[in-house]
Amino acid sequence: MTTHHPIAIIGAGLGGLTLARVLHVNGIEAAVFDLDASPSTRTQGGMLDIHVESGQAALKAAGLHDEFRTLVHPGGEAMRVLDRHAVVHLDETDDGDGGRPEVARGDLRELLLDSLPEGTVRWGAKTVGARPLADGGHEVTLADGTSFTTDLLIGADGAWSKVRPLVSRALPAYEGISFVEVHLHDAANRHPASAALTGDGMFFALGGSKGLLGHLDTSGSLHVYIALKTAEDWISTIDFSDIPVAKAAMLDHFDGWDAGLRALITDADGELTPRPIHALPIGHRWDRVPGVTLLGDAAHLMSPFAGEGANLAMLDGAELGLALAAHPGDVEAALKAYETELFPRSEASAAESAENLALCFAEDSPKPLLDQFAAYR
Repeated sequence: MTTHHPIAIIGAGLGGLTLARVLHVNGIEAAVFDLDASPSTRTQGGMLDIHVESGQAALKAAGLHDEFRTLVHPGGEAMRVLDRHAVVHLDETDDGDGGRPEVARGDLRELLLDSLPEGTVRWGAKTVGARPLADGGHEVTLADGTSFTTDLLIGADGAWSKVRPLVSRALPAYEGISFVEVHLHDAANRHPASAALTGDGMFFALGGSKGLLGHLDTSGSLHVYIALKTAEDWISTIDFSDIPVAKAAMLDHFDGWDAGLRALITDADGELTPRPIHALPIGHRWDRVPGVTLLGDAAHLMSPFAGEGANLAMLDGAELGLALAAHPGDVEAALKAYETELFPRSEASAAESAENLALCFAEDSPKPLLDQFAAYR
């Protein structure tokens, strides 16, 4: 017999887990399905700044805000902006106000996972397709050939969501920027000059439509993104399995840059990981489709230049969970209420993200970014 779940959440990222947690504290059971074989299958990325009005509000709805505060990285809200010559144009310390504290994504995900009843997440359950049923529910097919049915299907499965086609034909488009991710481990001891140059929190080194961006994480490693305006197929022209060759290809883009900044590439430890940046159209929305909705990147994938991706995913999860709790027995009323708030909220953040991307990679950067910071003071 095909298994049935009243509520099925596809994806055990921050958004899907926040939804499951908010439902749980409101006495509503949900099943979460994730393609990874276990919670530790993949590293969970670097640091996240969690905003009071979004990510922290979601954690309060989940009853986890006090535990979250214990995960905060002291000093992580510091920020430094440099030009290509390593001249520091902005240097802000962490004043401890807690407005956007930094936490490790992996620690935050673990907090959410540990807050759920055992067995809530079905690991190694990769969704390959979903179809509507005559009764308004959906059938979901997994990679192992099994399937299940659900009354409410929630796509929290990221940029290339398998649930999104049920409500929208939109696909993510390349934003003209590619990141290449590198790490400098134990920076204070092994890379002290780089640690001193980039500071205690987030840093931007920008110039001529390219940059080096990153932060010091809770392990003491520098987590750096090499950011370049490139053609979409550029990544395929580089053999990233050959680390010296890949580093040389990156360095070719930074001729004339300060030697200390170039050292963030030459001294990087381990592999270089390419990450092309994609986004859904600004203002992405859909007509109400019975029994299904989206949250997080599945609903509103955007570039990372508003710092809102994880925050919005968590807020989406919390708001959806609260809407379902507020409309017992009327899923469609809950989904309508949720989507009514979701669409304008995500449109505003996506527009901000696109604007900030343009500021960071203007020919005269970092000036436009610095001007924006000055305007907010």
